[in-house]
Amino acid sequence: MDTLIPYDSLASDTLMTILDDIVSREGTDYGDYDLSAEQKRQQAMNALKGGQAVLLFDTESETIKMVPKDTLTHYDLI
Repeated sequence: MDTLIPYDSLASDTLMTILDDIVSREGTDYGDYDLSAEQKRQQAMNALKGGQAVLLFDTESETIKMVPKDTLTHYDLI
């Protein structure tokens, strides 16, 4: 099961820590060019603020992931 986490309900430091973790994970693809950690984090923040992405807490793995908002129907949300 996954739980939706409103990004704007998190303390700023907590949100930045979560975004740093997400953008530094293996397999995160940013295309044919390299971005700095700050650029990756800013892109992630822009996606959250713009409503294109959401944060989900995966209760099985106890991790937070960022997914495109239009894919929410594929998740078992509580």
